[in-house]
Amino acid sequence: MDYLVSEKSGAAIQQAIERAAQAGGGRVVLEPGVYLSGTLYLRSNIELHIPAGAKILGESTPERYDDFRHPGFDVVAPEGSRKCLIAAAECENISITGGGEIDGNGPLFYDRNVPPGKFFAKPPHPRPRMVQLYRCRNVFIDGVSFLDSPGWSFWLIACEDVHISRIRIVGCQQMINNDGIDIDSCRRVTVSDSFFRTGDDCLILRAIRRSPEEPSICEEVTVTNCVLDSACQGIRIGCPSDDTIRHCTFSNIVFRGKGNGIVSVHPYRYLRKECCGYLQVSDLCFENFDIVSGGAPVVILCEGAIRLRGLERLTFRNFRVRARRPFQLEGNAATTLSDLRFSGISGTIEGDVPFIARHVSRLNLNEIELSGNTGELPPFERPESDSWESKF
Repeated sequence: MDYLVSEKSGAAIQQAIERAAQAGGGRVVLEPGVYLSGTLYLRSNIELHIPAGAKILGESTPERYDDFRHPGFDVVAPEGSRKCLIAAAECENISITGGGEIDGNGPLFYDRNVPPGKFFAKPPHPRPRMVQLYRCRNVFIDGVSFLDSPGWSFWLIACEDVHISRIRIVGCQQMINNDGIDIDSCRRVTVSDSFFRTGDDCLILRAIRRSPEEPSICEEVTVTNCVLDSACQGIRIGCPSDDTIRHCTFSNIVFRGKGNGIVSVHPYRYLRKECCGYLQVSDLCFENFDIVSGGAPVVILCEGAIRLRGLERLTFRNFRVRARRPFQLEGNAATTLSDLRFSGISGTIEGDVPFIARHVSRLNLNEIELSGNTGELPPFERPESDSWESKF
C-alpha cells in the first residue's frame, strides 16, 4: 500500500513511515518538492520512494539531528558524532528508491574561509552522516542521488544482503570525511552501476572491532560497473586495528581523481590504543580497472613495525593506468605481504620508478608493461673534480 506525503516536512515523512509500519509495511511516496528534515527512522518492511522532482534536504545545524544509539552499538563514532539524517537499526526489508535526491547541506557544516581549492576546516560541532544502518537485512537502495553529506555518506554496520544500484553520491571535494560508502563488518553486499565524487574515500571496506569477544568480519562484497572520482582514495581496504576482510571483488571500475586508486595503508596514526595491529585481509580481486590518478594506482603499505595477521592472496588483473606515483607494495619485517598477483598491467607512471616492492613473498608478475616517465632533463653542470679521469 502507498502512503502519499504532500506536506513538505521531515515530520510528515516520519508520520507516514510510522503509519505504514503499524500496518505491517508499505511504500511511503513523496510528492515533488523539497522536504526539510532532521533525523528520519526507517522501519522494517518500508520502502521510502523519492521520485524525480522530490528532495529531502537536511537541516543545516547539528542540533536538529538525533544521536544514533542502540543496545550493543557502543563503538566510538567517527569524528565524535553519532548524528545522522536517515537511520535504521535491526530492521529488515527496507528500501530507498526513486529518481529524486537526498541533500545533506554539507558545506554549511564547515568553516569555508579557506584558500581556493583547499579543504574546508573542520568545525568543533558534530557533523551528521547521511545514511546509517546497523544490523539490517535485505536492504535495497536504487536510483537516488545522495548529495553533499556533511560526514560519511553511508555507514553500513553489520548488515547482510544489501543491494545498492544506480545511485549517485556527489559531494563538494573541499569537504573532508565525506566518504561514499563505508561497508563495515557486512556480509553479502553488492554495489553496481553507480557514480561517486567525494573529497574523501569513495568506497571503503572496514571490519571495526567493537569488543575483543565479538569478531568483526566483512566478506562477500561485490562492486562492479562504477565510476569513482576522489580527492583522497577511490577504494580503501581496512585500517590496522580492524578484524577480518575477505572474499571480495571489485570489477569494471573507472577512477579519475587527485588521489590514489586503491589503498590498503596501515600507519601508526590509525592504530587504536594498546594495539600493534590486528587486521587480516585475504582473497580480494580487482579486475578491469581504468585509472587516471594524481597519486598512485595501488598502494599497500604497512608502516614501521605494525604487526598484522595477514595481507595475502590479492589479485590485480587488467589495469590501464596513468599516474603520478608508482605502484607501491611495502610490508615490513613483522608483516610480509604474500601471494600478490599482478597481470595485464599497462600504462605510464611519472618518475623513473614505476613499481616498488619490499617485504613481499610470492609476488607473481605477468604481462606488465609500465613506462617510467622521467620528466624534463636537468641542465648539464660539470662539478670540479680532482679525479685523474677529468684531466683528459
